[in-house]
Amino acid sequence: LVIWKRNCSGCCLLSYRSDHNDTRKLNCSERVTWKYSPVSDPALRIYPVNLGDEGNYTCETVSSEGNFHFFSSLTVIVPPTVTLTHDKSRVAVCQASAGKPAADISWIPASNHSSEEEFHHPNGTVTRVSYFGWANSSFPSVTCLVSHPATNQTLLMDLT
Repeated sequence: LVIWKRNCSGCCLLSYRSDHNDTRKLNCSERVTWKYSPVSDPALRIYPVNLGDEGNYTCETVSSEGNFHFFSSLTVIVPPTVTLTHDKSRVAVCQASAGKPAADISWIPASNHSSEEEFHHPNGTVTRVSYFGWANSSFPSVTCLVSHPATNQTLLMDLT
């Protein structure tokens, strides 16, 4: 017997009983299946994964050797959408939208005159916005560096 369950009430339960060759799903979407075959490899597959799948999962196996529990934690990482624009008052705006976790933003050239804002969305993602003022500078361009576990991006903007 192999049972996968998410550790929350009413969440998905996927099971396979080898002596009856019986597979069952309870409260599982079509995205939750066996990775291969529960007979040869009872690994869980969630595809495509989404933010609501985040959480703790337990795999319980029962055999003649005993009962075994394996615990796994799923963290969903979402790459941000990155843009670099400027406004009329000569401020560059680098935005990393709806990432999880929040992206880090830095500038080349480095500046003590940059500022940041952060917006937390109900789905757990974060938008970070960084502002770089160049009104009193002679830089020909500015580069926004966005660092995130899912992606690193470099955006260049001419200031002339």
